[in-house]
Order: sequence, then C-alpha cells, then structure tokens
Amino acid sequence: MRSNFIQTMYARTQVPAQAADKNPNRVLGGLKGSGVNSFSMLGEDGTEKQIPTQAYVVALEEKLRRLEQSVMEQDKRIRRLTNDQKNNTGTLNRT
Repeated sequence: MRSNFIQTMYARTQVPAQAADKNPNRVLGGLKGSGVNSFSMLGEDGTEKQIPTQAYVVALEEKLRRLEQSVMEQDKRIRRLTNDQKNNTGTLNRT
C-alpha cells in the first residue's frame, strides 16, 4: 500500500485537459489580457476571418485623429507662409 501511495504522489502521468468544461465566451477575455490586436474566427461557410479587437480599432482611430490634426496645422502654416511671401513680393515690387 505504501508503494502505491508514493507512486501516485510522484508518478509522471499526464492529466488530460478538460476542454469540454471550458466556456468559449471567456476566450476574448484572455485575448484582451494578453494584448493581441486581432483574433481569428471561423465563419459558417468555413472561411477564417481576422477580426481586429475594439481596443486596437480605437487606438487606430485616435492615431488617425492626431495625424489629421497635424496635417491641418501644417496646412495653416503653409497658407500663412504663402500669404507672407505674397505680401513680401508685393512690397518689394512697390519700392
């Protein structure tokens, strides 16, 4: 009896994973925690679709908003410089 107890305590046997008990709805929570940008999903027709996470989409929208703001500021500066250049050439031509 003692050898059986020791054998069960220290035996190198694989414990089978209980995949049937896992909730598939909890998979996305794990993906959010690991910081992935997208996940794969199989459609009803058997095609694999790459779906971006909402946090990734929000981050891209924020980056796009910042870039658009930067472009608008650069456009303002270009217009001001163009106007200043026109004013300077007009002043030079008069004198």
